[in-house]
Amino acid sequence: MIHSMGNDGRILSSGLPVSAVIVNYNAGPILTECIRTVLPQVSEIVVVDNDSQDESVVECLRQFADDPQIRIIRNNKNLGFAVACNIGFAEATSPLVLFLNPDCLLEVGAIAELSQVLQAEAMSGMVGGLLVDLDGTEQRGGRRAVPTPWRSFVRAFGLNRFANRWPKLFIDFHMHKEPLPDRPIVVEAISGACMLVKRDAISAVGLWDEGYFLHCEDLDWCMRFRQLGWKILFVPSARVTHVQGVCSRQRPIKVEWHKHRGMLRFYRKFFRHQYPGVLMGIVALGVWISFGMRVGYHLGHGALRWKGWRYGE
Repeated sequence: MIHSMGNDGRILSSGLPVSAVIVNYNAGPILTECIRTVLPQVSEIVVVDNDSQDESVVECLRQFADDPQIRIIRNNKNLGFAVACNIGFAEATSPLVLFLNPDCLLEVGAIAELSQVLQAEAMSGMVGGLLVDLDGTEQRGGRRAVPTPWRSFVRAFGLNRFANRWPKLFIDFHMHKEPLPDRPIVVEAISGACMLVKRDAISAVGLWDEGYFLHCEDLDWCMRFRQLGWKILFVPSARVTHVQGVCSRQRPIKVEWHKHRGMLRFYRKFFRHQYPGVLMGIVALGVWISFGMRVGYHLGHGALRWKGWRYGE
């Protein structure tokens, strides 16, 4: 056990000098499960709650009220993921900061694996682990290429099936179907669900872009890290079970709205020079067509669920 002194004079006890920042919004009981898997592996946990209306924070306070390693910050409204991450970072005291979704359950030793890789090289800026479903299947997003407008078009229309013949032209930005590497590899992007980041790198790159409310802020950060020469690594030995959708399934259309607004902000911020004028207009049109299709999908499924409930099907 390592004992370290925080910036506020508190004694922190843990195996690693890592601060975990967990942004919560109606995560339910899994928030406390997440904390139980993280707590033995870090120096401190900062939970930032975005005005949850469920019992997740109440239960967290009940379970961990006397634990000096845990601090809970309660916002009086939902400020969005990026803002909440920045609030948590401002309270964190360790040289390494883990940004973690409340629906993530870490295996024993996962943070040690991530930390070792992150600190092995001076210009390693952030690392992410292997995100898996409850059945152990690798999820999308844990390792990926940047979804440029062209790559998103390729995936939307199924053109990635031609990647074997023309890999550079029809690359799929998701990499989860590729063979799992046997060692850490450099990637273009990882998921904001689990990011271990050096404080020094954050000082150089800047905080999360608060112009995003939900989704694409992690891609934005990855782009900015790479632009300044910081490496991003995927660590397959650090397993994280991600119970995806716990916080978003209650209001899927609103989530889709923020997701597509984030996509458009991301494209305009980083690809305007490649898609000037009319081309960016076409990209924007494609984003909103995608949004309309997703709304139709959710409305259709909602109608089917209502019909099943009404007639007892």
